[in-house]
Order: sequence, then structure tokens, then C-alpha cells
Amino acid sequence: MSSTPGSHSLAFRVMRLCRPSFQVDHPLKLDPLSDLLFGEDLFDNGEAIDQFSRLLSFSEDERNKSRDMSYWRRFVLENPSDAMGLSGLLVVPQSFGAIYLGETFCSYISINNSSNFEVRDVTIKAEIQTERQRLLLLDTSKSPVESIRSGGRYDFIVEHDVKELGPHTLVCTALYHDGDGERKYLPQYFKFAVANPLSVRTKVRSVKENTFLEACIENHTKSNLYMDQVEFEPAQHWTATILKADTHSSEAIQPREVFKPPVLIRAGGGIRNYLYQLTLSSPESAQMKVEGSNIFGKLQITWRTNLGEPGRLQTQQILGSPISHKEIELQIGELPSIIILDKPFLVHLILTNHTERRIGPFEVSLSGDESPESNVVYVNGLWKLALPQLEALSSMNFNLSLIATRLGVQKISGITVLDAREKKIYDSLPTSEIFVSPD
Repeated sequence: MSSTPGSHSLAFRVMRLCRPSFQVDHPLKLDPLSDLLFGEDLFDNGEAIDQFSRLLSFSEDERNKSRDMSYWRRFVLENPSDAMGLSGLLVVPQSFGAIYLGETFCSYISINNSSNFEVRDVTIKAEIQTERQRLLLLDTSKSPVESIRSGGRYDFIVEHDVKELGPHTLVCTALYHDGDGERKYLPQYFKFAVANPLSVRTKVRSVKENTFLEACIENHTKSNLYMDQVEFEPAQHWTATILKADTHSSEAIQPREVFKPPVLIRAGGGIRNYLYQLTLSSPESAQMKVEGSNIFGKLQITWRTNLGEPGRLQTQQILGSPISHKEIELQIGELPSIIILDKPFLVHLILTNHTERRIGPFEVSLSGDESPESNVVYVNGLWKLALPQLEALSSMNFNLSLIATRLGVQKISGITVLDAREKKIYDSLPTSEIFVSPD
């Protein structure tokens, strides 16, 4: 079996199958015969035009059509589309060109017999080789091509969904019997690179009980991209609502509309921003948060280019900040609107059990870690408030009497909840600011 270069009867020819491009001509046209041989001044004279037309044996219609052949008329745009220089013709692909992640690489492959002899029992393989894997696109081992005559060819088409960045190689091989009966092996390699068509940058922000996801999509290609679909698929236990700046109302994410108009992202760095509000689908979903991770979901993006070529990308799972799991949580439910100096006031507190077991009893007290200079809000009455046991996945409301000893903006801090039996500290009340007024 021989694979010596230059000694093969067969050869592969590869052309990428994609939409043709527009052929653009310069708007200023040139007539080689009249402009180069006679000059533009010839057509300023009507008699010269008639004599020139008869000389070239123009018909009557062509003669009437050529009466206004003066050079200056070529600057006049007869139609607004003339300014674009589009001739109405299309150009087939001359090379692989730019290939982007998410597209479908489609190639027309022809194996030609350039020898004077017929080749027989041709086994053809076509593969895509990347840095990570090698994918088989075509294999005729089980049904080889019986023969390819002299000057003949065998054509086929292969497709591959591009899912990796970086260098790719289209490997075409043929195993055949030459005219003299020798078994030969022909490998040919066609290399191309896959680039990223767009970048997706995300930010997750938490504002009190609300979580917001911002996604910025940037176009890195040299052509406009028309977004058919930019949808956020929330993870389990989450729901997402898209927020739009041009309207005062928001709409929940629903199944894709059939005739939804595409969104244009211009070539060479055009961007489009999307904002989603994420909420837990049910109160029980809060218990499903795993400590150290918070998966929100992923984006599904589909687009088309100027001539309708499709593309599709799916982002990786979008993660938020790690969430620490709290068994017992203490929160402020309500504060009085007016707080008077040295007069007791009640703070409405909520104690929540996030576990699936009964916990308690509890003690709520003011921590002694705070220095007397910084702590000006004290418990009015008993320093420790006893609370009963709390059932699984339930809450308890209670009031705590406090007193402020200094005017102005002050802080409520150092209030903790602990297990009355095990003396285990579960949670501390988040620091809150109050304004203390005089009498």
C-alpha cells in the first residue's frame, strides 16, 4: 500500500457550503470601448452618437438607448440602491472564511480522478479533528465506491455542529486500487479555526430579598447578528422575570413566541443588555439551597446573520454568591415610626426554623461583646427572653422591649438567639439603624 505524495490518481476538493455573499461593484461604471478608444467628449455631440451607433451596427432600440451616453450621466443615481454598489449578483464562497462557535459547518467534498485509468474499490472517510476529540462524518467502508472513471468524480456533503473553539482539521482519506492494481492510501488535511461569535458577561446582585441577573451580550463578528432567542432557563426552585426599560411593566418568561421580531446586535462590538429578576418558586425552595453553591440557571441564545445562517449557543450554569445555610434565623419584622429618648419601645421580631426538625427552647438576649460606649440601645426588662420550641419549617412572632439612651441615629445590634439547653448560638440580629427623638 502506497501513500507517496504526488503519485495519486485521486485528489480531494473541498468547498464550504454557506450562503453566498453580495457582489459589490463600484457605482461609477466604465465602458472600455467608448471611454478608452474615443473619450468622453465624443458623446456630447448627438450626431457623433448616431454615427458611432451605425458603425457598430446597433439596432434602432439600442441606438435610442445610447443617445445619452455622455460621461457625466454616470454620476447620476437612477435608483437609490445604486449608491450601495450592489450589482444584483452573488459570489459563492472562495474559502472556508470565518467559522464561529454555535454554527453548523457544512462542506461539499469532491474526490476527482485526474489519471488516465479507472480506480476501483474506493473507501472514503471524512473526519473532524479538534484538540479534544475526533468525530467521524462519513465512512464508506461497508459500501465502497465501486469505481471512479478517468476524469470522473464522486461528490458528497458532510455537516458538523461546531461546539469547540480553536483549530479544527477536516481529514479526508481514500483507500483505493489504482489502474495497475496497487492499493493506495490518500490522506488530505484542510485546516480552519473556530472563533467565538459573541461574549456573554453576567452579574448577579442581591438587594434585600430580591436577586437580579444582568446579562450583557457583545457581537464579535464582522456581520450583524439578529437575535431570535435570548432566554434564561432558571434552575429548579427558581423563577425568572425579564425586566424591560422601555415599559413600566415586566413580563414573566413564557414559551417562545412564534413570530417574535429579532433583536439586532450590530457588527464589531455591538452590545445588548438583559435584566432578570429571580425569585424562589416556593417558600420550601429556600431549604433546597446547598451551602457553598447557588445555581441560578443558564442562557439559551439563537441568532441569524444577514443572509439567514443560524447559530446557537448555551452558556454554562450561572452561579451566584455562596449562600450559607441557617438553621435558625432572627429578623426584624417591624420597627416603631417614632422612638423617644429614654422611653421603652417594642420591636417586632420573627424567629424562623429552616430545618425539618423541632428545635428549642430558645433564649433571646443582648450580647455582652458590645462596648458600653458603642451600645446605647438596651433591653428594657429581663435581659433574657425565654421562647418555646419551634416546629420544623415554621416561624414565631414575638416582641422585644428596648430603650434608647442617646439622641440621633443609633444602631440596634448584639441581639442573639441561642439554644436554652445546649447554649448553642444560632443567629444574631442584623444591625439596624433607628432615629431617636427628644421628648
